[in-house]
Amino acid sequence: MTLSNDDIQSCANRLHQAEKTRTQIRQLSQDYPSITIEDSYAIQKAWIDLKLAEGRIVKGHKIGLTSKAMQSALNIDEPDSGVLLDDMFFADGGLVPSDRFIATRVEAELAFIMSKRLVGPDCTMFDVLNATDFVVPALEILDTRIERVDRENKATRRIFDTIADNAANAGIVLGGRPIRPLEADLRWIGALCFRNGQLEETGLAAGVLNHPATAVAWLANKIAPLGLALEPGQVVLAGSFIRPIETRKGDTIQADYGAYGSVSCYFA
Repeated sequence: MTLSNDDIQSCANRLHQAEKTRTQIRQLSQDYPSITIEDSYAIQKAWIDLKLAEGRIVKGHKIGLTSKAMQSALNIDEPDSGVLLDDMFFADGGLVPSDRFIATRVEAELAFIMSKRLVGPDCTMFDVLNATDFVVPALEILDTRIERVDRENKATRRIFDTIADNAANAGIVLGGRPIRPLEADLRWIGALCFRNGQLEETGLAAGVLNHPATAVAWLANKIAPLGLALEPGQVVLAGSFIRPIETRKGDTIQADYGAYGSVSCYFA
């Protein structure tokens, strides 16, 4: 780590204020050119700690950047992760208050509902399947409290910014038909994603590291050195298998998972 504890807390405070005021801040990678991945996760944790101090409750985790294309674009070789809190969950078919966010996008994913404690290191996809109660279709709502493009030098956001920004997570919608983890070949579960009735994106869950359970195993191993594990009842978003769909106030987003149902939300 290259940032001091004061720097880390300052960044967390800025992110917290940005979310509350719906005003994006400058990329942290511009303000701190020597920032590291470890610094970014420390900032994320400090920000989550601020939310927990205000009464929020950890409900799970999200995994991002699981496709090889996205990893290559950002010059990284592994996914990233963020934390799901209780106020991020919205009802299937329900309203998402647009005024709470800055610039929302939506992705289609599979969510794993854990039945057993999953502790790394050395977790495999088989451990994940054995520790999972249900897999359900999901939408992840993304937001960015950090500018995607710097207003001064036009630099694009880097992986350090995304991780610090809680891996861009803002919300989650669970829906469709719960699936027992061995009931289907999860790689072949796909979704047709519509915005206002128009097909926008399609994809297969195999786009997530060839199997979404592999992503969950990666997360369990990643957080193990911190003394953390995936706990029973927690929700783990395994990663998107479509490109993000930009949304605006008034949009309806629906992901049709075929035999496994659909999940939708309306940005009010």
